[in-house]
Amino acid sequence: MTGPVLAVDQGTSGTKALVVCPERGVIGSGSAPVRPRYLPGGLVEVDPCELLDSVIAAGRAALAEAATPVVAVGLANQGETVLAWDPATGEPLTDALVWQDRRAAELCAELAVHGDSLRQWTGLPLDPYFAAPKMAWIRRHRTGAGVVTTSDAWLVHRLTGCFVTDAATAGRTGLLDLDTVSWSPDALDVYGLGGERLPGVVDADTRVGTTTVFGPPLPLTGLLVDQQAALLAQSVTEPGAAKCTYGTGAFLLAQTGPSPRRGDTGLVSCVAWRLAGRTSYCLDGQVYTAASAVRWLTDLGVISGAEELDGVGGSVPDTGGVTFVPALAGLAAPWWRGDVRGSLTGLGLDTTGAHLVRALCEGIAAQVAELADAAASDLGGPLTALRVDGGLTRSALLMQTQADLLQLPVEVSALPDATALGAAAVARLGLDPGLAVHEAVPDWKPSAVYEPRVTAAEAGERRARFRDSVTALLDTGPAE
Repeated sequence: MTGPVLAVDQGTSGTKALVVCPERGVIGSGSAPVRPRYLPGGLVEVDPCELLDSVIAAGRAALAEAATPVVAVGLANQGETVLAWDPATGEPLTDALVWQDRRAAELCAELAVHGDSLRQWTGLPLDPYFAAPKMAWIRRHRTGAGVVTTSDAWLVHRLTGCFVTDAATAGRTGLLDLDTVSWSPDALDVYGLGGERLPGVVDADTRVGTTTVFGPPLPLTGLLVDQQAALLAQSVTEPGAAKCTYGTGAFLLAQTGPSPRRGDTGLVSCVAWRLAGRTSYCLDGQVYTAASAVRWLTDLGVISGAEELDGVGGSVPDTGGVTFVPALAGLAAPWWRGDVRGSLTGLGLDTTGAHLVRALCEGIAAQVAELADAAASDLGGPLTALRVDGGLTRSALLMQTQADLLQLPVEVSALPDATALGAAAVARLGLDPGLAVHEAVPDWKPSAVYEPRVTAAEAGERRARFRDSVTALLDTGPAE
């Protein structure tokens, strides 16, 4: 039995670190904020040094609380956030362009003729959300110096001096061949990145190197992109099962097993993880704005924070006829229209802030329901339940709405911080190759199960209204 490990989840708005003991569970935690800059025109960027500082601060805080030595470190990352940096010194050459950043939209439009080929090679659509368009944008408009990579490769280099990325994170770039799980020369050429020095692609359970930033030397033995780390922690390891994480955005992933499944519903086909040389794949769908939409309502003064969703939204029986498409950063899967913006329809003089809150919960849940339907279609059979995690799962209103619109049970993880727990699992697997996956993952159990409380007919009507609003939004054309 291995000892405790330090698991670090470097996220969009903050970094969470846990000390996870095989026998006692979480024995220490720490966090540090990250403050991305949201700029006009859909630009989102952050100082890379803030990412590194948050990793160190959160990790040290978790270790201090645990007051117990750890034997290894695991790191989860944002996935599609990119920067250019100097591999000789480790110094950033640009800000980090966050996954939400849309500045590469024009470049994607220019490359649209290659869209089908890129999807076939890499499993990903041509969209600024993914890393490759942002990497190409940096090369065109910022600098040709150094290397341009996802943020995890830079963090790993600063922690250990090594130049690697895990297979699942590489799969979020749009540059990884989905079948061979190696860099695609064809995709690199399309993006004009053919001559780039790219990090080595390693398994999630790889002993990468050693770091001293947390104190005594510690091996870094686990690397995994955030949503796939949550998928692992939720024990979604068999084809047909699915999870959704409600964070800054909402992300639904469905396991497909040892073969990639290229569907036609608009979902992304990507690597779930590669462990001990064996690749598992998943389907992936995104809602760009979930907690970030709640923060938008908060900034408007409608509520004082996410903790008021239930109290305010629950004070009215329904949305009062209001439909909210919370596409505040564009529509992702299954529509892939990042150029559109959100809409509020059905407003009247009797509309209150409570109606807006309830309509937001319904809008998030309706988008996730569309993703679940798409996953079921691609998998060739219905999902049986949805396992969920993330901060917004604390909202009973949102979770009940999700169950109602899905017409499926919604099982809320009893273990918060699923992404960090997934990072802990791969760190343990990297430290002890004899460990089975089910032995490294915490026992999964729900803290609550929300069953549908409305009829299928009512759910269908509510979802049809949402789809009508999305259709109207798409028909209006790009946002100016």
